[in-house]
Amino acid sequence: RFCFRLHHLLSVLLPFPQDLLLAAAFVSDAQYNRNIPFKTSPEAVRLYYLYNHWIMRTATYFFIFLNLSLAMFEEPAVYPLPFLVTSVVEVLCLVVFFGRLTHFAKVTLRNVFWKDTKNICIMVAILLSLTDLAIYGVLRMYDVRSIRWSRIVRPIFLINFAESRQIRRAFRSIRNTLPEITYVFLLFMFSLLMFSLMALKLFGERNLQTAEGLPYFRNYLEIVFDLYVLVTTANSPDVMMPAFDFSSWYALFFIAFVIINTYIFMSLFLAVVYNNYKKHLKNEIRKLAYMKHCKMIEAFNILKEEEGAQFVVREAQWKQLVKLVAPDISNSHRELLLRISDDEQKGFIDKKSFVQLADLLNIQVITLKIRSHPLGQWMPGVYKSALSRFLRSMVRHRGFVWTYDVIILINAIFIALDEETPYISYAEWVFLALYIIEILLKVYTYEPRAFFGKNQFWNWFDTLIIFAALTATILNTTLRSTTKYNSQQILDIVFILRVLRLIRIVDSIQRFRVIMNTLINIVPTMLTFGGLTLVVYCVFAIIGMELFHGKIQFFPANSNAPHSLECGNAALKDSLFARAKYCKNNFNNFASSFIVLMELTVVNQWHDILSLLSLTPAVFFANGFANVTVQPAKLYFIAFHIVMVIIIVNIFVSFILEAFFVEYSLEKSEVETAIERKIQELGMGVQEDELQDEHLIDNMESAEHDLEGEGGTKPQSKGLMFKIASKRYRTVDSLLQRMFEAEIHLEDEGPSFEEFLNMSSTAAVCSNVTSESAA
Repeated sequence: RFCFRLHHLLSVLLPFPQDLLLAAAFVSDAQYNRNIPFKTSPEAVRLYYLYNHWIMRTATYFFIFLNLSLAMFEEPAVYPLPFLVTSVVEVLCLVVFFGRLTHFAKVTLRNVFWKDTKNICIMVAILLSLTDLAIYGVLRMYDVRSIRWSRIVRPIFLINFAESRQIRRAFRSIRNTLPEITYVFLLFMFSLLMFSLMALKLFGERNLQTAEGLPYFRNYLEIVFDLYVLVTTANSPDVMMPAFDFSSWYALFFIAFVIINTYIFMSLFLAVVYNNYKKHLKNEIRKLAYMKHCKMIEAFNILKEEEGAQFVVREAQWKQLVKLVAPDISNSHRELLLRISDDEQKGFIDKKSFVQLADLLNIQVITLKIRSHPLGQWMPGVYKSALSRFLRSMVRHRGFVWTYDVIILINAIFIALDEETPYISYAEWVFLALYIIEILLKVYTYEPRAFFGKNQFWNWFDTLIIFAALTATILNTTLRSTTKYNSQQILDIVFILRVLRLIRIVDSIQRFRVIMNTLINIVPTMLTFGGLTLVVYCVFAIIGMELFHGKIQFFPANSNAPHSLECGNAALKDSLFARAKYCKNNFNNFASSFIVLMELTVVNQWHDILSLLSLTPAVFFANGFANVTVQPAKLYFIAFHIVMVIIIVNIFVSFILEAFFVEYSLEKSEVETAIERKIQELGMGVQEDELQDEHLIDNMESAEHDLEGEGGTKPQSKGLMFKIASKRYRTVDSLLQRMFEAEIHLEDEGPSFEEFLNMSSTAAVCSNVTSESAA
């Protein structure tokens, strides 16, 4: 099936002229902000289409994550597999990566390919992985244990393939931000060292002890570490209590330390990190906007024809171009875009309008088709009767929504009560009946295909939750009468579904709904930082397994194994860590390592975990050498805290806030405004609150529903409506560009937009920016 789809893609491309294919490639690159300087020969262009096909990209990501997930099955493994199996899978992944890289080399210019750092990184990573795999396999044959050191390079494949430009851009922006962060970090460390020195002088000679009877603030390096942990508030107020018990005045020292280092310096970190990150990200987006105009001008120059004193693109060729670039949009949507580009219906598109095509394609427009309710066609007398009209008006009334909001709140109270009480148990059936009646009334009132349209998420959620809860409740009641069957798992599902029903309150309150839709719209942006976090976690997890594997063991509560109460390590006898039963917090496999790193990201009790792992080398080494090995363990965790918490989490939080403000605002971009204006001019607009009308249905299909009347010149105003889909963006780059559009001025990077339009060719102008952006 995979090969059939690729063969179908190539067969679809064959009938199109070469110039049109080349122009469509430029427009597609502009739409998705791809900056790959590909060859323009007929064979290379078709290979380039194949390279960018979603099947090829999906397959690449599949093998990247398959390669990363091998750590779950290799020693130390969560689910152990034979070495032969994991090695064969890894070789398969490396072959796919090499094939993908070879494919990329076929479509791009040779001098660009060999100057691109990411291509060199991928080749070096493949070579290192194969070398390490061969050495490890040979040593394993002779029962010699070695380290799979190449596993740390596996995240390189996630970063450096062309498809991962979002993650790569985030890394590049962080790298450019580091010099500015360094100065703030040095100032913070100076403050930390000064307070540590004061603490040594204040408390070091007073013979104070901690709750465990250990010396309190007598070693300078230990003081530095304890105060660094206090910045995260993870050991507050424990670190203060011995001094506070000695004298209440000493609390002022810790209060001053927290105010200066936690609240002032950490806030300063947040401000400096995001301010500089935003500055570099804005430069990246400026280059993207510049390159997008370059590519659109190149596409125009390929298709242009002379019309009087200007060059234009003919309507027929423009339609073929859009059909090739965006084959999934409906004919009516395509005709709408034509009306926007050719506002005066001259039969051609000028240069300025053509350049906006990439932005037009990135705005998701919903095509709505007017339909009447099936019951109105099957039983018009009954459906249009006075009683039916009253019932439907009642369902549409706001009071109907308020009534069910009250029912949901009462249901929440009953869920919290004792399930064993008979009246509470019977009440659940009443609530289920009320919810089912609600759904049936809505389907009766609103046209069913509109009610269950592709964009009606809450209606689908409501219906699925209610009927799943009904099914699970009936099944649980039936099985409860059978004493031989344990229905606890089904009962758990019932409880979860009941609680999930309360989420329906979100859809009832307009502001809640806006916030939820905004969060859904910025999910692609959050996925970029998810990939960034995955890379950091993988690297630190692999390093952590090599450093701390086997130092801590988890045993069941009834285990009789030696040192089972001390997590398998005598050094933890009577420790807080062992008494708190933290034994599962270890680096014995990939999954456990991820959980520990998540706990470190949250920073709660991370100093306990760190202290635990710092103590364990003392069991195996002499006292003098153990004191040395303690410090690298601390540096590992401090490095993770700096990279993950101080830098990445701060950037993530700030960026999500910025994206949320943009999405939450009511302002629209110029392209969205142009689309909405044209929709209203055609008399085919629909407002947000009209989407639940009984005559509307989402019709996001590519069937022959277009705006053309006779001769294709007059729109059909009857039966078809449009709206913009909640300001959604097809790409993350589109959202980023929207975030910075008020601050981006193309003339900062090169010619102004008007100068762009006057250029006969942009190849020379854009070459420098292309080489920088492709890296």
